[in-house]
Amino acid sequence: MHSQGSNATILLIIFITTKSLPNYNRIDLNFIHGNGAWLYTKNAKYLDFSSGIAVNCLGHANKKLIKALQSQANKLWHTSNLFRISEQEKLAKKLCDNSFADKAFFCNSGAEATEGIVKMVRRYHFAMGEKKRRNIIVLNNAFHGRTVTGIQAGYNQTHREGFLGKENCDCGFSRLSMNKIDILEKKINSSTAAILFEPIQGEGGINTFSRDFFVKVKKLCKKHKILLAFDEVQSGIARTGKLFSHEWYGVSPDIMGLAKGLGGGFPVGAVLMTNKVARGMVAGTHGSTFGGNQLACSVALAVINEVSKKSFLSKVYAKGLYLKKKLEKIKKDFPDKIISIKGKGLLLGIELRNPPNSFCDLARKKKLLLVPAANNVIRLLPPLNIKKDEIKIALEIIEKCFREINE
Repeated sequence: MHSQGSNATILLIIFITTKSLPNYNRIDLNFIHGNGAWLYTKNAKYLDFSSGIAVNCLGHANKKLIKALQSQANKLWHTSNLFRISEQEKLAKKLCDNSFADKAFFCNSGAEATEGIVKMVRRYHFAMGEKKRRNIIVLNNAFHGRTVTGIQAGYNQTHREGFLGKENCDCGFSRLSMNKIDILEKKINSSTAAILFEPIQGEGGINTFSRDFFVKVKKLCKKHKILLAFDEVQSGIARTGKLFSHEWYGVSPDIMGLAKGLGGGFPVGAVLMTNKVARGMVAGTHGSTFGGNQLACSVALAVINEVSKKSFLSKVYAKGLYLKKKLEKIKKDFPDKIISIKGKGLLLGIELRNPPNSFCDLARKKKLLLVPAANNVIRLLPPLNIKKDEIKIALEIIEKCFREINE
């Protein structure tokens, strides 16, 4: 395990020897190829339980995705949204047929999807003659991307510092604690446009909500004629054993953002919405040069064709149950180290009594890649098609790490 001093030295070397902006706290590993759940450097292989932060949902170098990408690359890459794009139309239909939505807008990332949600929510009320309805209620511990709008909607003060006029600038957003339904209605007023949250908070620590919270939020939205918006950038695309995690709660949104797993590693994002929300989005109201291009949509369609299968979803859920059950057993063995096991499907978190970075460093030394979240959570985000034997390998390493830390 590197000391703080050696980590600082590595970061300095990276800063001096590369021209990339040093805005990432990069780990000194350079992968040269991948296969399934494994990543390879020149001299070693690592079991990837990070999946590019929930992006590589079908693992690395997936043959079906390679085929889709190569096939489209040989025909056409990009024409812009000045023209019809058949690949985009096919993907939009597939997503709408498998969700609550009637319409889809395509962009390039989760942050762009959040921007799209905010603009479309406000535009809807504008089109309805409710021009004052611009405020969006968001939740504590939320993460909605790193754009200016995203950090305003998010909760992390480090992400905000130096970018907003005031450290705690609301700028069209108001905040609510998780599951505090009794306070929510008091926050709704004549300027409220929507309620936006992640059905399972990822970056905030794999935080889940009660079904009762979802049901009551939906009722309040209907009562006050405001929109319900979900950010499914991390929790969507089959990660929980349902195509979209909100399906577990029996509540559908009016508008939803997607990205990460949607492209299986290829940059693509989407905003799905009902016809009601879409009515304000006439020509010229929003756009993206690269959004919905032929390459991205071809790969995303191959992803959705695979992960939307009932057999695939049931396997994800079963593997998630197995992994969570085994993690609960490890928790019992180390009650002084572990507070809880959180999440659903293959979006799981180990809540620690201490910060997660040292544990992730030790796991990486043993060739297992994990991702920290919040102040004390380890995220487990393996590829959705991971094999049971690979899950067992990860569990063995996790248990060994806890034993070593305990010594």
